[in-house]
Amino acid sequence: MNDVVTSMPAMLLLTLASYLLGVFIHRKSGISVLHPFVTALVVIIGTLLIFKIPYAEYRAGNRILDFLLGPSVVALALRLYDNLDIVRKNLAAILSAVVVGSTVGIAGVWVIGRLFGAPSDIILSTEAKSVTVPIAIDVTSIAGGSTALIAISVVFTGVLGAVFGPSLLKMLKITDPVARGAAMGCSAHGIGTGRAIELGAVEGAVSGLCIVLMGVATSILVPLLNSLFF
Repeated sequence: MNDVVTSMPAMLLLTLASYLLGVFIHRKSGISVLHPFVTALVVIIGTLLIFKIPYAEYRAGNRILDFLLGPSVVALALRLYDNLDIVRKNLAAILSAVVVGSTVGIAGVWVIGRLFGAPSDIILSTEAKSVTVPIAIDVTSIAGGSTALIAISVVFTGVLGAVFGPSLLKMLKITDPVARGAAMGCSAHGIGTGRAIELGAVEGAVSGLCIVLMGVATSILVPLLNSLFF
């Protein structure tokens, strides 16, 4: 019976069903905090705990979804191509947003960590929180931080950006689609980009581009800033 529960089809069904449930609840409730990713995360974790399914078995059962993460990011290039003229006209602004966003994001972790007396290993394990998990793990590993902690930090950052980002932009009266897309992509990586696509085509295109540029900028700035701070 346990083999059936932990089989690949069962684990895939759990993931897909949890996400679809999250989408349904989010659309029906209209509550931003009930983001599909958050709901799916709660359902999946609860199911694993109830049935005592090791995370390693769950992850193994979702290998195909891990593989599809790569093509899904590449698919964002389609929206970028459709809005290439707008991106070209605003390329300087986008690059500036990436450089400033990456620098402030990394330095901010260091400053806040020092103010609250956080140990160096915690700071090193959360600096790369605003880029995708694969890049964040590689950067953090080289810096000497915890890859487990950075993975959690990346997910938490993405969820916060996706849930509260659009409301914050609205509150600050930021209506320019390029600025909105850059803000989501620079702060909340893939999860934020998924939300940016819902805001509009331009927002999604710019946010997708910022994911890539943030990865490059963070890979360069983390070791550079660490050499200055530590």
